[in-house]
Amino acid sequence: MPAGKHKSRSLRRVQTKIPSGKTVQRYEKRNPSKAKCGECGAELSGIPRGRPHEMQNMAKTKKRPERPYGGYLCTQCARKKIIAEHRV
Repeated sequence: MPAGKHKSRSLRRVQTKIPSGKTVQRYEKRNPSKAKCGECGAELSGIPRGRPHEMQNMAKTKKRPERPYGGYLCTQCARKKIIAEHRV
């Protein structure tokens, strides 16, 4: 029977083989979901899926692309927005 803190489904169950050859169940935190575009909701490329403490220790240039609206809009939406701004 698992301990009370491990009964929550917010932790994922992982079967791991230990050096003695036995298979044991470990409890890990789940990975966060992929970043989404603010306009169309598509998944953003170039942004890692990290837990907050992992993202905190990462360099700013590794967290999002170095372009206008990088990390907020997908490439197609950013292109449309830049062209619309240029026309006005």
